[in-house]
Amino acid sequence: MLMTYDATSKLIQDGKLLHIAGTEALLKKLPKGKWIGGSTEYFMAKDGGTVSGDLLFVTEFPYENYQFKSYNAQNISQVTADSFDNGFSLLIIPFDSAVHKEYAQNAAKYEKMFLRNIVGWISGLNLNIPGQTPITVNGSTSETFSDKAIALHMQVPENKTVSVNIINIFEQDTASPVIEFSEEGFSVKKCRVDGKEVVFADYITEKSIDTKLPIVGDYSGNGVNISFKSIENGVVNFYAPVFSGIKYRTAKAVSNYEKLFNDYIAGHKGITADFSCNCILNFLYGELENKKIEAFSGPITFGEIAYQLVNQTLVYVSVK
Repeated sequence: MLMTYDATSKLIQDGKLLHIAGTEALLKKLPKGKWIGGSTEYFMAKDGGTVSGDLLFVTEFPYENYQFKSYNAQNISQVTADSFDNGFSLLIIPFDSAVHKEYAQNAAKYEKMFLRNIVGWISGLNLNIPGQTPITVNGSTSETFSDKAIALHMQVPENKTVSVNIINIFEQDTASPVIEFSEEGFSVKKCRVDGKEVVFADYITEKSIDTKLPIVGDYSGNGVNISFKSIENGVVNFYAPVFSGIKYRTAKAVSNYEKLFNDYIAGHKGITADFSCNCILNFLYGELENKKIEAFSGPITFGEIAYQLVNQTLVYVSVK
């Protein structure tokens, strides 16, 4: 829930195990304790979508067996080895850092990646305030990082089961051409459209493609979004990497983003989420500020983690 700095500090001093999201300034002021944190000023709360530099979003966990661990680009692949057999790992990674790019491009190849419950988010900043740096915080040591991920590995009781889930309102428009990439990464210049090489930025302009909608990759029948970040000097930049060997299509058109998103959420009533996060693009394009999403609350993020990096989705974990 959204809390004041003083109320959050008291929970830390009371020895609670916490996940905290808020501004860099507030996170750096918090006392040492059993918590991890990441920077954002965007939140989904009980009263609706909120932008605040004065409040923190706090999630409390009841687990007794846990471990804090930080990772750089060289050892982030160890995150699965450090996670519990029966539990989940809450991972926060700073946006646009080397460890972000490493995880985004290679997480699916990490040993036991899909045999462990890895969930989390990419920390960010206020889009309207220049000069900010996305950070993560290890509250147990008060260390602040702009180049390291922080994980809270938690073990749940043996009679509990963990499930990691995503809510994705997008699907491939099967009437649109297949888009493939030879270049891999967060930025591309060229692609193949139905086998013909084109400059992707020119193709987007020529076809009036709506870049509020992602392209959707076909991963063995599962759709994974790749969201557009910007187009600069003929280069298309994404919030997640594209991969060679994956067939992408543009997303099916959305006539009312806000209504579709909320209809999907309404279909998940009755769910208890122990942690959830939602993409900044859903927040902006779905016009979610001051709009309630009753089942899910948490940080608004610059990328979501459901095992691997995903975009323009809502991610949640349930322990039953």
